[in-house]
Amino acid sequence: MNDKDLESLLKNNQAWAASKIKGDPDFFTRRCKTQAPKYLWIGCSDSRVSANEITGLQPGDMFVHRNIANVVPHGDLNCLAVIQFAVEALNVKHIIVTGHYGCGGIMAAMQDKDHGQIGNWLAHIKDVYRQHYEEITSLDGQEAQANRLCELNVAAQVHNVAKTSIVQNAWRHGKDVQVHGWIYSLKNGILQDLKVGIRAIE
Repeated sequence: MNDKDLESLLKNNQAWAASKIKGDPDFFTRRCKTQAPKYLWIGCSDSRVSANEITGLQPGDMFVHRNIANVVPHGDLNCLAVIQFAVEALNVKHIIVTGHYGCGGIMAAMQDKDHGQIGNWLAHIKDVYRQHYEEITSLDGQEAQANRLCELNVAAQVHNVAKTSIVQNAWRHGKDVQVHGWIYSLKNGILQDLKVGIRAIE
């Protein structure tokens, strides 16, 4: 990316800000005072899966955490800090773990290759792959197998979120926090509820 590429981003930003003010002169004045999102989105870092854009939400409506293949390891202090802030400070009502078909992290986890440092991260997905190996490999074709692992990974991460002390404590104190599992299709732009959500202590 050269300087002109960066300049175009800044110009795009100026045009976007101007369009927001034109449509609503108080848009930024209201939004800079506080944030009160109802949703925490835990998604993949993939540049094609932008949480606010694909859900039609404005800045301030969605608290977002993203990493490769939307993983929620219990030792990831970054992810746990995001969940804690979302639940305890922002009082979000919905935590949405969202994977997507065609995920590079998922496909890499299915390969018997050395991926260097990222291999340590992919180990979390490889665990899901091993647990469901027979089901996944019984499917016909690599794409179908990868798609199923994408879904199973979302389900596993939903359970990981629900098992955190943060969410467990929220439920013990009567907070209405729901954990959901969604999947996004790059082919048609549609989000689908995988029906693996958790609403209370299990």
